[in-house]
Amino acid sequence: MLILGMVMMCNVLSATVLVDSDYPHYPDWMYENRLKELDKATVVKLDYNAKVQAYIDVYTVKRREHLSNIIGRADYYFPLFEEYLAKYDLPMELKYLAIVESALEPRAKSSSGAMGLWQFLYHASRMFDLKVDNYVDERCDPVKSTEAACRYLKYLYRNLNDWQLALAAYNGGIGVVQKAIERSGGKTNFWELQPYLPKAVQSYVPAFIAVNYVMNNYQRHDVTLNPAPLTFKEVDTVYIHKSLSFEQIHQAAQTPLEVVEWLNPSYTKNYIPVYDEPVCLFLPKKGVIHFVRAVHELEAENPPISKAMPIGDKTDRESFVHQVRKGEFFHKIAIDNECRISDIIYWNNLPNRNLYINQRLIVWRPKKEEKYFFVAHEPTTYKAVLYLNNYYSDNRIKQLYQ
Repeated sequence: MLILGMVMMCNVLSATVLVDSDYPHYPDWMYENRLKELDKATVVKLDYNAKVQAYIDVYTVKRREHLSNIIGRADYYFPLFEEYLAKYDLPMELKYLAIVESALEPRAKSSSGAMGLWQFLYHASRMFDLKVDNYVDERCDPVKSTEAACRYLKYLYRNLNDWQLALAAYNGGIGVVQKAIERSGGKTNFWELQPYLPKAVQSYVPAFIAVNYVMNNYQRHDVTLNPAPLTFKEVDTVYIHKSLSFEQIHQAAQTPLEVVEWLNPSYTKNYIPVYDEPVCLFLPKKGVIHFVRAVHELEAENPPISKAMPIGDKTDRESFVHQVRKGEFFHKIAIDNECRISDIIYWNNLPNRNLYINQRLIVWRPKKEEKYFFVAHEPTTYKAVLYLNNYYSDNRIKQLYQ
């Protein structure tokens, strides 16, 4: 019994191997067994291999804080996703696809212009009747974009009859998958089809499987939840019959402006235009009570459609020094840095618009956020994709972030 106890103790100790001195890691067979348990409850095949493990390591080691934020946002978005997945008779595990797409950021934008939780390009938004104009981008509307994603996923599965292939098609397009099947001689197993797919599409399904794992096992990796501003149960809706600015809404609802923006991400100018039909507004339940009491007086006002940013505004910008090159002029510098000529003059206290070669200007340009999610319908290769190309390396995590 003593020998048996020592053997069992050694097994327990060996089950927790540290990739980083502070973070738990486990032997491959344990990850595989946990995924097998999840696989039993879904029709979406959840295979385990080194490529999947590579993504698990990214989420549970290097991107732990990122994962904490995602888990918190899931408390708000997942009940909504599940409602529409049930409506369209789709597997509940497809809710994790939005994490791969956008990290549950409703205003996530890719380099190619794909937007929202489910990352629709402009032409795809027209296919699913998602409105995009000067004031509204319904690709960022959690409700409408989720329904559009469900319709699209159902269409892809109807054509490919395999969920892993349908997921690959969501990323690369159904034509890309169909052509890969033809080039492979008719293979329909995703893992056999991988060499015939673009690299971003090759990595998409492993990323999805890894997200399934981490969202069900994050506590085993000592990852804690970072709460979102609100949970699904704390939010309600109210209809407005006249155009209102977010500034008016936040004052009437006694709700912070950033919460109004977060709950209503499809309005691009912090202004809700109302035309022929009432428009649905999302607010905290506590805010709805205050808003309803003030709405009649509010709708009697005439809000400005938008407010110009004050000259020299630095909100969400970062500074750098621009050295004027031969042939450059103010308009080009302002266009390249998404600002105005008046801003540049203000930031540098310039007496006039004269420029000279090698002149050094302080310019505040929009902050660039790192993206750690994939984008639907485009071949963009992110760090995580590059990482998977070296998944077999002994020093995987360090290679990614060198």
